[in-house]
Amino acid sequence: MPPAPASSVFIHPTAEVSPRARLGDSVRIWNQAQVREDAELGAECIVGKDAYIDVGVRVGARCKIQNGVYLYHGVTVEDGVFLGPRVTTTNDLRPRATWPSGAARGPSDWTVTPTLIRRGAAIGAGAILVCGITIGEFAMVAAGAVVTREVPAHGLVRGNPARLHGAVCACGQSLRRADLSGLTARCPACATTLTLEPAVAAAVP
Repeated sequence: MPPAPASSVFIHPTAEVSPRARLGDSVRIWNQAQVREDAELGAECIVGKDAYIDVGVRVGARCKIQNGVYLYHGVTVEDGVFLGPRVTTTNDLRPRATWPSGAARGPSDWTVTPTLIRRGAAIGAGAILVCGITIGEFAMVAAGAVVTREVPAHGLVRGNPARLHGAVCACGQSLRRADLSGLTARCPACATTLTLEPAVAAAVP
């Protein structure tokens, strides 16, 4: 993605954006946010106050990254994702500051474990995503959830650890058992028809 014309991008004077970051057209970056080297933000993304976007993170177009979101190296966010205030990602499944000898560990002494947040997913305020997982398309993660496993497309998860508790349409409407016929659901709000994975359909109340 080529860098956007400077006139089409807004960067608050207190934000810190690396000259090596790649910003799409009409990106808006607010107070005290930091965007690191080789990070990529797609067109029309909004990055809120105090957000941190680490080295090499990739964010698709039209994403909303609310205040205080932390996206660490190894995270990929597809188009149209909503990340609520204080959403935190991780990238190390075996974090340690030192070796058993007491010697400090360096940048090459750990392995980045990636996380993928797929198109249209929504992550509620304060949720924590443990690395090595995929959040499916149009899935919804409730506020405060701790997600330790894959979330299927259109799945609704909540709790610590997060577990499936239902399904949501791409429009955000929660689905009910009356909306289902087998694995096919019809949204009562927008009339969209969608096919659910068996585990998601089974979780619909």
